[in-house]
Amino acid sequence: MRIAVQSAPFDAAAEIAGFGAGTNAGALVTFTGLVRDDSGRMQALELEHYPGMTERAIAKIAEEAMTRWSLADCLVIHRFGRLTVGEPIMMVATAARHRAAAFEAAEFLMDYLKSRAPFWKKEISPDGTCWVAAKASDEDALTRW
Repeated sequence: MRIAVQSAPFDAAAEIAGFGAGTNAGALVTFTGLVRDDSGRMQALELEHYPGMTERAIAKIAEEAMTRWSLADCLVIHRFGRLTVGEPIMMVATAARHRAAAFEAAEFLMDYLKSRAPFWKKEISPDGTCWVAAKASDEDALTRW
């Protein structure tokens, strides 16, 4: 299991090269999230976090996924700092013996990261800045877990 909270960009292909090797996994699932602009006016998204606290919170939920779905391996990368539209913001990878477990664990991790990971997001546009509020739909996604 590896958790990385970083400002630097990551290369998804390089991250998955060798992921799950030697684990006897039968399925690897990866997801990369990109910064998107729902308003059509966003210039950048700025993410803040508390170092140490964020990594511990993500590690705790990743450990839960490892146990709950008997994962062979798990990877979570989440960026912070100023990101522009289209840049990779996060990545989740899961390795499991069977595909259902790998998919479910990846979705569980993505839902958690979207709604509960301790990041504060601010949209930057020509009109100024605006903190991003939590969405009810993201909270609703957690109810299935």
